[in-house]
Amino acid sequence: MKELKDYSLLHHNTFGMNVYAAYFVEYDSVDELCAFLKQKSYVLPLLHIGGGSNLLFSGDFKGTMLHSAIKGAEIVSETDETVDVRVGAGEIWDDFVAYTVQHNWYGAVNLSLIPGEVGASAVQNIGAYGVEAKDLIIAVDTVCVATGEPRQFSNEECDYAYRKSIFKQELKGKYVVTHVTYRLHKQPVWHLDYGNVRAELEKEACPLTLENLRRIIIRIRKEKLPDPAKIGNAGSFFMNPVIPQKQFDALRATYPDIPSYPAGEGWVKVPAGWMIDRCGWKGKALGRAGVHDRQALVLVNLGGATGQEVMQLASAVVTSVKDKFGIDIYPEVNYI
Repeated sequence: MKELKDYSLLHHNTFGMNVYAAYFVEYDSVDELCAFLKQKSYVLPLLHIGGGSNLLFSGDFKGTMLHSAIKGAEIVSETDETVDVRVGAGEIWDDFVAYTVQHNWYGAVNLSLIPGEVGASAVQNIGAYGVEAKDLIIAVDTVCVATGEPRQFSNEECDYAYRKSIFKQELKGKYVVTHVTYRLHKQPVWHLDYGNVRAELEKEACPLTLENLRRIIIRIRKEKLPDPAKIGNAGSFFMNPVIPQKQFDALRATYPDIPSYPAGEGWVKVPAGWMIDRCGWKGKALGRAGVHDRQALVLVNLGGATGQEVMQLASAVVTSVKDKFGIDIYPEVNYI
């Protein structure tokens, strides 16, 4: 176990904020985590982080920051049709996706190049191109912060919804994810009709394989989203709002080109990036924080921005969308 004081979080948040944690603890096993939590000797508040790709720090963190170094992937069950793989929460998410492609397992490829670690996939219910983590997860192993005792949650108990889980709602901060078990398919399962995935496949006229689909999705993401190593950002900053069909029909009468995606009977998902762009924010800045010039859904650190500056920009964007479209949009990023 690694225990450090006054630890820089520069490399633990993709916004590139050089803030510090009073205490930083990295554990390598479930036993180490359980023992640490049972000792009750840590300084509050306690916060568990992954790759920091969904966090925005407003300043230094005065408590104890926990990070998982639990690695590895093992097959725990297998049939002729599916394979269940249990993965350590500290594994890099995209490394796991690459692992599934290498083994010719279907289900995760649309989630290629999403930043962060495996544990976050179960907490955030990450998603892209018509697939969400909840579609793959069958079990989430955790440790209770209050007791230091392990507990496993089934998919149903995780109460998943769009970018939500019980770990972000009722049980926020109460459990630490240690392993996630995913069910992958051995036979082809494709999701090609979200965004421009199918169009890009047809443009290349290449065979439909996991390797080709992963390559194309990675290319699309790189073209749309800035590299955090070059400019600080947390990917999609806002969630796409889901609104009633009647409200969408009224909007479409005013904006005939408004894009949408089905979100269940009587509901429609509207791309927040399109609305932000229509409000004129793409490429604009407030101080040292800006809206990306290629993808309006992404807020960026233009150099030396503070978390407060990014939050002020986000607030201005939210107000603009509400004033123009009558729709509330909410950050996908967690404010710390």
